[in-house]
Formats: sequence, structure tokens, C-alpha cells
Amino acid sequence: MYVMPKKIDPALRDRAVRLVREHRSEYPSLTAASAAVARQVGVGHESVRRWLLQADIDDGTRDGVTTVEHAEIKKLKAENTRLREDVAILRAATSFWLRPIAWCIGSW
Repeated sequence: MYVMPKKIDPALRDRAVRLVREHRSEYPSLTAASAAVARQVGVGHESVRRWLLQADIDDGTRDGVTTVEHAEIKKLKAENTRLREDVAILRAATSFWLRPIAWCIGSW
């Protein structure tokens, strides 16, 4: 059964990232720091790890697609889908209206 992911408060996400960054030196690895913070804030350790990676990308310390770029790509894909649907509708309408005209011209 598919369970919809719960919406995480951006303030909680920012707090978790900040805590991992502040207390990173107290743990033997980034994974251990992420797991400790995840337990503290009540979310999964994988979520905290992904938030931290995305925060590094957004800060420019790691290569990847930033949150802003991802939102822009998502918006453009949705617009592209809508435009393709519009073109398909216009093609269908054009062929519908041109069919009687072609029949009339052919009968002359």
C-alpha cells in the first residue's frame, strides 16, 4: 500500500540541517551525525541526509541541481505538457474543419 509522504515544515528541515552542520565534528561520520539529529527532531535519518545534501547543493559547495533550478524545471515540464496537449487539440480541430472543405472542393 502506498502511503503519501507527510509534508515537512521547512523550519524543521532548516533546523535539522543546521544541527548536523553545527555538531558534525562530535560524530565519527556524517551518517552518525545525521542519524543523531534525525532521532532528535523525529524524522528518518535518510531524510536528514538528503536535506543536508540538497542544502550543500543550494549553497554551492556541492555540484547538482539546486532547489530553484528543480522548481523551474518542474514548471517548464508542466508547461511543455500543457502546450503539447494544446497542439494536439488544435491539430484535431484543424483536421475536423478541413475535411468538409476538402470534400466541397473535390466536388467542383
